[in-house]
Amino acid sequence: MYRKINPLITALLGSGQEKEAPFSRSTNKWRLFLKISDNLYVFSSQNNGRTIYRPLAIHSFLFLRPQKLTDAEKFNIQYPNPEMITTTADKLRYYRYKKSLLQREVAKYADINKNTYIHYENPEHDYYPIDKLSRIAELLEVDITDLLDEYNQFLYNGQGWQIRKIRKSKELTQYQFGKLYGVSARAVKQWENGKVRVSKGTWEKVF
Repeated sequence: MYRKINPLITALLGSGQEKEAPFSRSTNKWRLFLKISDNLYVFSSQNNGRTIYRPLAIHSFLFLRPQKLTDAEKFNIQYPNPEMITTTADKLRYYRYKKSLLQREVAKYADINKNTYIHYENPEHDYYPIDKLSRIAELLEVDITDLLDEYNQFLYNGQGWQIRKIRKSKELTQYQFGKLYGVSARAVKQWENGKVRVSKGTWEKVF
């Protein structure tokens, strides 16, 4: 009988006696012939008077949790080039994925709370302190300007002279300029002196 079996299986079988094991009550034509281990079985079947043997190897492994990897893959498909990205939040995500860093690792390096950094990657977040962004850029090995959207670039370049320049180009006083955008002359003065940050909403109206 064993002349019809692969030599390797013959060596594994050692005996022609059928043994009990899981799935021994198979309803198909294949029946369990021998359990070699918890992961390796031999099944037998009758075919035209001949006994045919087939091995069954069972492999088991753990699946990796794919959420983070899937997010990164989807993001890289959406933005294959960083020049396509318009928000600082998405720029941070792009370069963090590129460096294979976790949010908590970036937060720790920038010396900020993890929840604060998570909010940094929220597209609705509009303002980023330059000192924190500088630290993050250092970790990501990019120039800080690579992380800035238009609004934060405006702040980085100095809002005061830019506000003053556009006001004078319109030949308006601080009072007139403020009235045009619904703020006081004092607010315009503070903008131009860099004492009060221009909100993103106002920046969008002006520029």
